[in-house]
Amino acid sequence: MKDLIQRLVESFGPSGYETAVTDTIRELVAPHADDISIDALGNLLVWKKGSSDRTIMFSAHTDEIGVVVTHVDENGFLRFSNVGGLDSQTLVGNRVRFASGTIGVIGREKGSLKDLSIEKMFLDIGAPTRDEAQKQVRVGDFGIIHREFVDLGQRMAAKSMDDRIGCVVLIETLKRIGSRSAHNVCFVFSSQEEVGLRGARTAAFAVNPDLGIAVDVTRTGDTPEAARMDVSLGKGAAIKIKDSSLVAHPKVRSLMTNLAEHHGIKHQFEVLERGGTDAGVIHITHEGVPSGTISIPCRYVHSASEMVDIGDVEACIQLAEAICQAELTEFPAKSK
Repeated sequence: MKDLIQRLVESFGPSGYETAVTDTIRELVAPHADDISIDALGNLLVWKKGSSDRTIMFSAHTDEIGVVVTHVDENGFLRFSNVGGLDSQTLVGNRVRFASGTIGVIGREKGSLKDLSIEKMFLDIGAPTRDEAQKQVRVGDFGIIHREFVDLGQRMAAKSMDDRIGCVVLIETLKRIGSRSAHNVCFVFSSQEEVGLRGARTAAFAVNPDLGIAVDVTRTGDTPEAARMDVSLGKGAAIKIKDSSLVAHPKVRSLMTNLAEHHGIKHQFEVLERGGTDAGVIHITHEGVPSGTISIPCRYVHSASEMVDIGDVEACIQLAEAICQAELTEFPAKSK
């Protein structure tokens, strides 16, 4: 599984430009799927047919935070804006990679270290003039934070664990259920989550599921003097209670809790004070969809070195697989 994780996290896929990621995922899931399609917003929809009349939608987003070039000055330096929630405190000295392969280093203007706003930063791609720079990068080009995958044994660090690790959970779940899914399942690899949950909104409208489950990372409270949060690496799948976009449906929360307890799946509970997932738009689609989120604990979210625990990833896969096989009597099938 680590080879798969490395392949996905090192791929290029800022919001709106997820094609390289979805192409890779499509290749990986094709032997296990009953139907595959890509919609107008770039969502990859992968279907597995089941024996019941109920439909489950799982969603993990393929896009990652990044930058977009806004100006090239006469000395070849690039000004940029954020695409998604960049943490400016982690940027100086980091590198950015563009789709062309061009790499730049993030620098900052002189002044107080307290002013680390993106407006005070620039990208240096090694070009001495505007003309030379524009042979490589132009205004409007999107880039990603450039950082390689690192295997730390039980734990792994890389850029874009948010949310390629959620994509890995869905890929592995699809492989493991084989022909044994009790329900129709649509695995959605969604676009543009980092800029407003956009892909999942249209995908959920098309799928119109009876049950919606987002799979995404969540922050932890287990580092020195961290914000108080009862989620830790190594303690299993995090079952979401609430975040800024969703109050998890009580029946969905109970379903996941009961399945985790019944199958001996390591789990914990998550209350995220700021942030959201695709479930935030899934649950308000059509007449409403009972929804929840399986969260993968992740340190240093929205940085170049997001860290997850392989045991937590495995627990999330086991929980997703259990949902595919569960009786869903509490979730009546819609007339479609």
